[in-house]
Amino acid sequence: MFDTWQWLIHFQWVSFLLAISVLTMSPGVDTILVMRNSAIAGYKKGLLTSLGICLGLFGHATISALGLSVILLGSSTLFTMLKLAGAAYLIYLAWQYLHNAYQNRGIQFDDNAAQPNVLSSYGALRQGLLSNILNPKPIIFYMAFLPQFIDPTYSALQQSLFMAFMHFSIAMVWQGFLALMVYKAKVWLAKPPVARTIDVVSGVLLLGFGSRLIWQEI
Repeated sequence: MFDTWQWLIHFQWVSFLLAISVLTMSPGVDTILVMRNSAIAGYKKGLLTSLGICLGLFGHATISALGLSVILLGSSTLFTMLKLAGAAYLIYLAWQYLHNAYQNRGIQFDDNAAQPNVLSSYGALRQGLLSNILNPKPIIFYMAFLPQFIDPTYSALQQSLFMAFMHFSIAMVWQGFLALMVYKAKVWLAKPPVARTIDVVSGVLLLGFGSRLIWQEI
């Protein structure tokens, strides 16, 4: 039986929170997606993108706790397939953003209005979730990082999910802050040249991340 209070008393809070905070605030794909979607489709869409990203953490924690990550990393074929799927999705998003820039679509910040040409709520959530789930790097990180804080006396799965929840909370606060800061600049961001620039920069960066993921030995 998982004695939550007993485990919390002995948990290495400072080390865990510091490491997770540094990881969360480091610029990367997550930052690009949240800021881009907040700029193009509004604060709520940016927050939904963040929610999708953070929900993926529970999947990685479960995989790590059940030992499935060992099987995945031990099979070069499975790992390569996951890596290529993740890279393909990032490149697909890059193409979408660059296509939007070419089409010169405007920005609509009314989250309650019908927006057929702007990112939907489901689309924002899906982008965040798939970009995280298909990324092999969080799996490797969780497999290497979480066991350092696992107490073998208690359930590894429950402990991993609890740590994923803490990571989820920190990431949602940070990415929510980023989304809000971008939304505050909506008057400037609503200018078509700025909108195109955001899509072009986001597309190029994601194209770079996707291409590097293909060739990088993780």
